[in-house]
Amino acid sequence: MRIAQVAPLYESVPPRLYGGTERVVSWLTERLVNLGHEVTLFASGDSVTNARLIPCCRQALRLDTTCIDPIVHHVLMVEKVFERADEFDLIHFHIDYLQFLGSRGLKIPFLTTLHGRLDIPDLAPLYTEFCDMPLVSISDAQRKPLPWANWLGTVQHGMPKSEFNPQLGDGKYLAFLGRISPEKGIDRAIEIAIRANMPLKIAAKVDRADREYFQSQIKQLLDHPLVEFIGEIGGAEKGEFLGNAAALLFPVAWPEPFGLVMIESMACGTPVIACPCGSVPEVILDGVSGYIVSGVSEAVSAVKKLDRIDRAGCRRHFERNFTDARMAENYLALYKQLIHPRSVSIKVGEEVLNWMEIESQTPSTT
Repeated sequence: MRIAQVAPLYESVPPRLYGGTERVVSWLTERLVNLGHEVTLFASGDSVTNARLIPCCRQALRLDTTCIDPIVHHVLMVEKVFERADEFDLIHFHIDYLQFLGSRGLKIPFLTTLHGRLDIPDLAPLYTEFCDMPLVSISDAQRKPLPWANWLGTVQHGMPKSEFNPQLGDGKYLAFLGRISPEKGIDRAIEIAIRANMPLKIAAKVDRADREYFQSQIKQLLDHPLVEFIGEIGGAEKGEFLGNAAALLFPVAWPEPFGLVMIESMACGTPVIACPCGSVPEVILDGVSGYIVSGVSEAVSAVKKLDRIDRAGCRRHFERNFTDARMAENYLALYKQLIHPRSVSIKVGEEVLNWMEIESQTPSTT
């Protein structure tokens, strides 16, 4: 199958530091290549892939100090994809809605995985107008603001089993990994650690939009002797950071679309203590791969019973549910559904017939 993957340009594929969407695109792309598919990746020029790379900007835009308007580069990328569309059997977009205006003119199948939150009021009229766009969610919870959209299915993220080696020790600190913003709950993570009397290590980036929040609300909290602020780390450092932790704190207060860091933690054998927002109940198996808690007090209690979690069992939960193999398999099923819609199997009584067989068994009315 000839497949185009269209990635955001804010980070390289895979990203050098923070960057969830680009990391997932990398895992999916490499898995599809390993399965023998002919994959073309539209991404930043500093991306590294075994697929054919079509560079759409010189380097990751977040790290490019000369970039003033990143949307310009994405619009040009979309045009480049459209110009080469006849080279592919299917195009898989990961750039939200930027391609919608021209997609209705495409003569080949395409789909869009939405990686972000969908509860923003501005989005409802957009997805109402483009209600024919084939979409994929990364959790069932992500769909709730737009249940009427043209959802093809939900495909949860998956990563290679070899990405992280499980560390099965007890861990001596709590970990927070991601970005510092109000919805990610860094203030609650600090409160949990202090009340549990356990060290907290914070590996997080501060986006430009969140700098004022960091300076005014968080910076002074980092002075506590139990708190250590490391800053932004890359993939090579994550395994040790997460694997040596007693637990990952994920006290989110927003409709989390997926939360990639949760499966990264479980892959290391490290349980997750998380609030039941968005996708969390779909990712964490309570009592097996972590604890789902309703607030700070419950989170503190969960810290006290981390010894009840089998870290090998936490890793097994990851391997059974969140590998790149399973993710690629689920996407390939959607690709085939789009490319060969009339041969999709449905169950009729005890028989499984495809559309071609059903049509051949239906008496003609002419």
